[in-house]
Amino acid sequence: MGSTIYNCSVIELSKIHNRAGNITPVHGNIDVPFHIERVYYLYDVPSGETRGGHAHKELHQLIVAASGSFDVVLDDGKNKRTISLNRPNYGLYVTPYIWRELVNFSSGAVLLVLASMKYHESDYIREYSEFLNIKNEL
Repeated sequence: MGSTIYNCSVIELSKIHNRAGNITPVHGNIDVPFHIERVYYLYDVPSGETRGGHAHKELHQLIVAASGSFDVVLDDGKNKRTISLNRPNYGLYVTPYIWRELVNFSSGAVLLVLASMKYHESDYIREYSEFLNIKNEL
């Protein structure tokens, strides 16, 4: 469970070009390294707001800028890394035990998340001090 920010990576998804518009299909266990159990999206995030601010114990995610742009700040308790997402055929794969914050949303941004589990509150680590304590025990 020694997950670090270096276990997280940007994945290029396929893009099928058509003059009438592009499409990006995503298949669990093929295009992403996990089975997709849940899909959700964030939108209408007010300027200057931060989302996220938590980590997961078991959940794997692919975070995609379906529209617009935003930054994802990854933190493994020792190192931090900021990834900018602004293309709908690229997604950021985030492993368990990584603290993430979502910042710098452009106007009209839509953040799409493909998740490996259904929602379980018990999977969330919502306090940064608790996250650091857990990481030190791993």
